[in-house]
Amino acid sequence: MATDAGNPITRFPAGFLWGVSTSAHQIEGAAKEREASVWDVFTAEPGRVKDGSTAAVACDHYHRYREDVALLAGLGVDAYRFSVSWPRVNSPGGLDFYDRLVDELCAAGVRPVPTLFHWDLPASLDWLERDTAARFADHVSVVAERLGDRVTKWITLNEPAEHTLLGHALGAHAPGRQLLFDALPVAHHQLLAHGLAVRALRAAGAGDIGIANSHGPTWPASKDPADLEAAAFYDVLLNRLFADPVILGAYPEGLGELMPGDVQADLKVIGEPVDWYGINYYAPTRVGAPQGTEIEFGGLTLPAELPFSVREIEDRPVTDFGWPVVPEGLTELLTGFRDRYGDRLPPIVITENGCSYEGIDDQDRIAYLDGHVRALHAALEAGVDVRGYFVWSLLDNFEWAEGYARRFGLVHVDFADPTLKRTPKASYHWFRDVLRAQR
Repeated sequence: MATDAGNPITRFPAGFLWGVSTSAHQIEGAAKEREASVWDVFTAEPGRVKDGSTAAVACDHYHRYREDVALLAGLGVDAYRFSVSWPRVNSPGGLDFYDRLVDELCAAGVRPVPTLFHWDLPASLDWLERDTAARFADHVSVVAERLGDRVTKWITLNEPAEHTLLGHALGAHAPGRQLLFDALPVAHHQLLAHGLAVRALRAAGAGDIGIANSHGPTWPASKDPADLEAAAFYDVLLNRLFADPVILGAYPEGLGELMPGDVQADLKVIGEPVDWYGINYYAPTRVGAPQGTEIEFGGLTLPAELPFSVREIEDRPVTDFGWPVVPEGLTELLTGFRDRYGDRLPPIVITENGCSYEGIDDQDRIAYLDGHVRALHAALEAGVDVRGYFVWSLLDNFEWAEGYARRFGLVHVDFADPTLKRTPKASYHWFRDVLRAQR
């Protein structure tokens, strides 16, 4: 893959926040030291994970967090985005772990940025039930009371779109339901949980609150009216359904009446002002009219009855996951958000961006990240207010239904070694040098 990595990246504004991200279920391990999550139940079912693995041990970050914080310090990041496991917080000593982690981060000069829900719902709860949103607000209050004296930047939810689509509509992720459009209440209840979490954090005296939503440009397969209509529907479903309520306090036309409960009252909660808006970006999606057959795409099986079909983006390099590498799609996405939401758009933080490649001398990952950082700078030059960038991920980890077959880390983890040896990759050293040049 071609790269401009040998040429210096233009300096970003003073105060721009550079970081890396992880999530609790993917790295912590120590599953026996917390209550079960929906992912524990899901991965215990044969055939759910492609390599048959679970996250029972994962990277064992729960016991090796000091080593991982040392890697963060050596990398030179400003901030570390991690997630707080709701099942662990519900368990004896669970909050103590996050106390220790936050203390270690602060001592290392790395700003802690916790995500309060990253898909690992307690197995006793269900996002189809409205009460789960209220239970989440209680969880947030408990965490904020314990960590709020040291944590100054918060993320409510991670990627409710994927958790709804993959976990409840298509059945590819936990809890493994195949509800298709009957999964829409899951989207609404997660968004309601976000709004209630914002209120809980404000009540606890917290500021600098955002959400991490996944977004990408939708490219019509052609100018044919059927393709344009399908692409517009997909864009509403995967982008605007989750952005409009948070930013505008309203659902896209026609979707509000499909949601449960007193939607207008809920939207007042969902639309609680946030201090910034987090975007996870990986690639655009090319979408056309339905083709009447199942489609295998990005490791997923998309059913024939969907009112759209996802097509390959040709003439682009792809990651080991088969995702197209389109750095300029990030610029397109950010300028599109600015144009769509105008003055209502809060400052943006890129809360995830990364790629899956094998190997420790991972030049393709360097090229990918280099291109996306440059695309991000182009958006800044175009007038988009972007305040930070987090690479996914610090460590190779348990990559959900893919198991350990996909490696997104700047640090290689040897899962065959009982010590789970960490080895910084070439991309780790490249990102360290980029950060040094920004100081």
